[in-house]
Amino acid sequence: MGAQWKAKHKDLAANAKGKLFGKLVKDIIIAARNGADPSANARLRLVVEQARKVSMPKDTLERAIKKGAGLTGEAVHYEHVMYEGFAPHRVPVMVECLTDNVNRAASEMRVLFRKGQLGTSGSVSWDFDHVGIIEAEAARKDADAEVAAIEAGAQDFEAADEDGVCVFLTDPTDLDLVSRALPAQGFTVLSAKLGYKPKNPVDPASLSAEALEEVEAFLAAIDDNDDVQNIFAGLGS
Repeated sequence: MGAQWKAKHKDLAANAKGKLFGKLVKDIIIAARNGADPSANARLRLVVEQARKVSMPKDTLERAIKKGAGLTGEAVHYEHVMYEGFAPHRVPVMVECLTDNVNRAASEMRVLFRKGQLGTSGSVSWDFDHVGIIEAEAARKDADAEVAAIEAGAQDFEAADEDGVCVFLTDPTDLDLVSRALPAQGFTVLSAKLGYKPKNPVDPASLSAEALEEVEAFLAAIDDNDDVQNIFAGLGS
C-alpha cells in the first residue's frame, strides 16, 4: 500500500472532500507559523499547491494562512502527536495527529486501538524510515519514473498504481528540492509531505481475506477520527 495507507474508495464518500479540506487547513495553519509567504516558506508552498490541486476555495485557503501566521488575532494551537502500535494480526501502524486537545486525542486513540494494540513511543517507529513522500503523475507519455527519480534526486520510487500515481521517496531534507525538480522530468506533483515507510511490511498475501478486512476496518476507523492527519501502516502493496 505504499508509504501511506489510504482508505479504499474514499473518494466515493459524500464527506470525503470536506474531510480532506479539514486536514489540509490544519497543515496550512501549521506551515504558516513560519511565515505567510509561500515563496519564502517551502513547507507552506507545498501544502498550498496541494490545496489548489483539490480545488480548495480561495477564501478558505487565505483564511487558513492568515490564522497560522497569526494575522487574524485568533489563538489557534494544534499540537503534533504520533501514536504507535499494531493493527489486528500484528500489522505495525504509526498514526500522525494534529489536535487542539491532546488529552481527548489520547483517549480516543486508546479506544480505537482496542481491536489492535497501542504501543509506547519507539515501540514501532524503529521499524519505519522517516522519509519525504511525493505523489506525482506523468504529465507526458515519455515520462519515466525511474529516470525521473534519478534525475530529480529521489532515493527511491514506487511504480504507478492503478490510478496512475507514482510515489517518489526522498531524504526528509530533500523533499522540497525533489518536488521542484520532478516537473522538468515530466511529472505533475500531487502532494509532498514527510512521512514513514515500513522497513519490513507485512505481505497481504500472508493474511486471509477475513484478516485483511479486519486490518482495513481498523485503519478506516482510525482515519475517520478528526484529529488524524495521516496513517502509515506496515502493510505491503
